[in-house]
Amino acid sequence: QVQLVESGGGLVQAGGSLRLSCAASGRTFSSYRMGWFRQAPGKEREFVATVSRSGGNRYYADSVKGRFTISRDNAKNTVDLQMNSLKPEDTAVYYCAAAEGSDVFRYWGQGTQVTVSS
Repeated sequence: QVQLVESGGGLVQAGGSLRLSCAASGRTFSSYRMGWFRQAPGKEREFVATVSRSGGNRYYADSVKGRFTISRDNAKNTVDLQMNSLKPEDTAVYYCAAAEGSDVFRYWGQGTQVTVSS
């Protein structure tokens, strides 16, 4: 099992940037596919980005493609989400998640709030 703790959320003006970080502990971090998800008030949780176990493959939701970058450091057991050109519609609680192999994302952090003001 893996434990996940997010950090780096906050309040930023539209057009600004934030970097979220997720620290993992427990079993071997490099054995997990990692992802970021978000949930806005009154909406369902949605996929933002995912990165493969080696870091070589990355996928993004269309809504963030070109603005957000996911990266991981297997030596430090961290996965980051660099968010640029933020928009008010990016406001949400952002969650880090981990999945083993082709399994669903089964392990979740507690979330960190990102608020983008217009």
